[in-house]
Amino acid sequence: MNMRVLVVDDEPPARERLRQLLDELPGVECAGEAASGEEALRLTAELDPDVVLLDIRMPGMGGLEAARRLTALDEPPAVIMTTAYEQHALDAFDAQAAGYLLKPIRRDKLATALQRAQRPSRAQLQRVGAAPARSHITARARDQLRLIPVDDVLCFLAEQKYTTVRHAGGEDLIEDSLRALEEEFAPRFVRVHRNALVAVAQIERVERDADGHQVVHLRNGGGQLKVSRRLVGELLRQLR
Repeated sequence: MNMRVLVVDDEPPARERLRQLLDELPGVECAGEAASGEEALRLTAELDPDVVLLDIRMPGMGGLEAARRLTALDEPPAVIMTTAYEQHALDAFDAQAAGYLLKPIRRDKLATALQRAQRPSRAQLQRVGAAPARSHITARARDQLRLIPVDDVLCFLAEQKYTTVRHAGGEDLIEDSLRALEEEFAPRFVRVHRNALVAVAQIERVERDADGHQVVHLRNGGGQLKVSRRLVGELLRQLR
């Protein structure tokens, strides 16, 4: 069975180019074309494509918003973002896209991206039940997005309406709540205070300070954090 691909781009020459490339690839067919994010959502419901090639910059509903809506479907297609701007690669990851392609798109790059894009089956979705934990945390710095590997994170600190992620490269603000991060990344991260979540692998030692409070010392210059009395037992259990 051929892989069915929906092409989405507001520029007709770009759609024509992608359709020609798809026609040259064995086992692949162009299921349809859309010129906007709104039309992409409608045609996805009608045509049920395996993959959506989605331009990031379009008038009206942009590709990123359309990608987020598509990936939230009960049986989502794989989404591959297309863009002329390399910095938008971070945006593609943030929208949970399966990959991205830089324009002008080459046939070999397109073929590779399609091979990697696998649409989950109904059985797979039922087995998984929930999305896997992310490998990277997305932080917004000015007008750009920064991808922070979870393996580099030392701790998450809740401060008013934002959360600070302290990592090997410094600190950044993110919008994820501490509760959501705790649920997503357990048991790799453990709560040490109502406002602090630390990476178990980054804990160097736990000891009492001069006032008798338990303190966590983090590796790699992560500093130290006080441990809430009610959370000491769970922390020590995790470390054992």
